Amino acid sequence: MNTSPQERLLAWIDAHFDEEVGFLQQVIRIPTDTPPGNNAPHAEAVAGMLEQYGWTAERHAVPAQAVRDYGMESITNLIVRRPYGAGGPTVALNAHGDVVPPGEGWTKAPYGAEIIEGAMYGRAAAVSKSDFATYVFAARALENLGVPLRGALELHFTYDEEFGGLLGPGWLLEQKLTRPDYVIAAGFSYQIVTAHNACLQLEITVHGKAGHGAMPETAVDALQAATRILNAIYGQLPELKKIKSTVAGIDSPTMLVGRIDGGTNTNVVPGKVVMKLDRRMIPEEDPVAVEAQVCRLIEEAVAGMPGIRLEIRRLLLSHALRPLQGAERLVECLQRHGRAILGEEIPAQGTPLYADARLYGEHGIPAVLYGAGPRTVLEANAKKADERLELEDLRKATKVVALTLLDFLAPA
Repeated sequence: MNTSPQERLLAWIDAHFDEEVGFLQQVIRIPTDTPPGNNAPHAEAVAGMLEQYGWTAERHAVPAQAVRDYGMESITNLIVRRPYGAGGPTVALNAHGDVVPPGEGWTKAPYGAEIIEGAMYGRAAAVSKSDFATYVFAARALENLGVPLRGALELHFTYDEEFGGLLGPGWLLEQKLTRPDYVIAAGFSYQIVTAHNACLQLEITVHGKAGHGAMPETAVDALQAATRILNAIYGQLPELKKIKSTVAGIDSPTMLVGRIDGGTNTNVVPGKVVMKLDRRMIPEEDPVAVEAQVCRLIEEAVAGMPGIRLEIRRLLLSHALRPLQGAERLVECLQRHGRAILGEEIPAQGTPLYADARLYGEHGIPAVLYGAGPRTVLEANAKKADERLELEDLRKATKVVALTLLDFLAPA
C-alpha cells in the first residue's frame, strides 16, 4: 500500500527512536561546564558522531586568544551543510552545547543520562543538548524519504550561549560562514517562541581603602558604598513592575545582582567589592537608553562619598528577538504540525529569557525557537538539579520539526 511522504517520515522516526535516544545520551555524557568553558572536545566528539551518518561537520575553531579574552577556554562551532536541488531556501537548525555547571542537589548523576520512567536525566537534557538529537534525527528522517528536495539544510551546533552567543552563532555570522534564509533554534515542544527579552549585564567594582578593623576611621569602606548601590538597584524594582510589554508571554523588565565578591578578612575593612548585575529588558525598551539609566543610577548612589571610586564594565548587551517578515511561515508550519502530533494548540509567544536566536534576527534572518521540552522551564528543572526531558516530548518534537522541514524543502 502506498503511503504519503509525511507518513513515511513519522514511521522512520518511530523506527529509529531508540537510536535517537542513544545519540542524546552520548551528547549529554560529555561535560561542557561553562565556566570554565572548555567545549572544543565536545564539538570534536559530536563531529565524529555525525560523520558516522556520512555527513561532513565543518569545525570552526574560534581563535584561542579571543576565547581566553572572553573568559572561556575553547570554542569550536560546527556547521553541517546539506545542499539539495536548486530553487529552495536554506533552513538552519541551531542548538548550543555549552551548559551551566550542574551545581548542588542532584539525586541523579548530572552527566549520567539515566532514563527513569520515560524521562532522561542530566545537565542539558532539556536545554539544549536535547535539540542536537531533535535536529539531527529530523534531518536524517527527511533525507531517508528518498524524495527530491530543493534548497539546503544546515545544522549549527554552537558553544557560547551561556556567555551570550557572540562567539557562537554571532561569530559564524560575523565571519560570513553562514547566511540562512530561516532559522529554528532550540526551544520546547508546547510553544513557539517568536520574541524574547534583551539582557544587559554589568560588572560594578567599588574601590575604597582597606584598613584594620580596629581602626575603621583610617579606611574607606567599599561595602558601605556597595550597600547604597544595592539599595538603589532594588529600590527601582517597583518602578520596573509598572512597565508592561505588549508581547504575550513577556511581562515587565527585571533587575538583580547575581553575584557579590569583596573584602579580604573578617577583621579588615573591605577595600574593594565587585558586583555583577543582570537587567532584563522587554522588547519595547531601548538597550542603549537602559544602560545609560542603570549606570546613572549606580553613580548617583555613591555620589559625594569621599574616597569611593567606581568602575562599571559591560559584560553583555544582548538585543531582543523580534518577529521578522518570514517568521510567520515558520510559525504556521510548526503550529499546524504541532497540533497534529501533540493533539493541542501550540501558542506562538514571547519569553522573558534571552537566547542565541536573537543573533540571527540581528542579521535580518527570521528565527523562532522550537524543539524538545516541556511546557515550562520550571518543569524541566533547566539549570537546576535533576534536569530532565520526557522522551515522548523528544519524539514528538522531532516529528514536528521533520514535517516542517519537508514543507520548506520539498518541491512545491
